[in-house]
Amino acid sequence: MLPIVIRSTYEMLRLVPGSLREGSYAVGATKSRVTMTVVLPAALGGIVSGALLAVARAAGETAPLLFTILGGLSTANPNPFSGANIAIPMLIFNNASSPYTGAQARAWGAALTLIALAFILMIAARLITARFSRYSRY
Repeated sequence: MLPIVIRSTYEMLRLVPGSLREGSYAVGATKSRVTMTVVLPAALGGIVSGALLAVARAAGETAPLLFTILGGLSTANPNPFSGANIAIPMLIFNNASSPYTGAQARAWGAALTLIALAFILMIAARLITARFSRYSRY
């Protein structure tokens, strides 16, 4: 997830026009002031959308979990602040392969939760991108 966030941040910072930076330097702003008040606000939409899309992508990564941890945990932990917790894709796999209808229903519910999480993050990324887009202000 980190390489995706770093690369999208790097590209968004490079896409900020040089004329904005030069204009800020022309009125006497320091480099740190230009970065904080001109460059970051101009690139914030792309940075946030890249980060949210990376999180949504990481939430859906199923194959690495299935092949590396091989079902180390079999039950969900109700308290997220103590003890180990199972990943949602692993929970879906364990419950979907179970012969019990209750476990299969939990697998469908976990799959719906995973899809809803990815969808909410995608919508949030779109809204933030539209909010901070320089074309949406005109």
